[in-house]
Amino acid sequence: MIITFTTDGTAQAIYTEQIALNELGKVTHTRASHVEPDENGEWVADLSLVGGPKLGPFKRRSEAIKREIKWLETNYFQVK
Repeated sequence: MIITFTTDGTAQAIYTEQIALNELGKVTHTRASHVEPDENGEWVADLSLVGGPKLGPFKRRSEAIKREIKWLETNYFQVK
């Protein structure tokens, strides 16, 4: 799990259950993306909520999620 901190001390992370983030302080959840099936039954990761692209389609939902997380870690969760 990657946790980044902005200059004002705000932490950002992709939610998982690896760390109980609420034990670190107040938590606010904000959706960064959606992984949904398309009209052909394949999976698309839509990162438009954070100004990103649509990734896919992928045959498996797990692959869409893997690529979604990689994009977020590389492009969105950076120290600001």
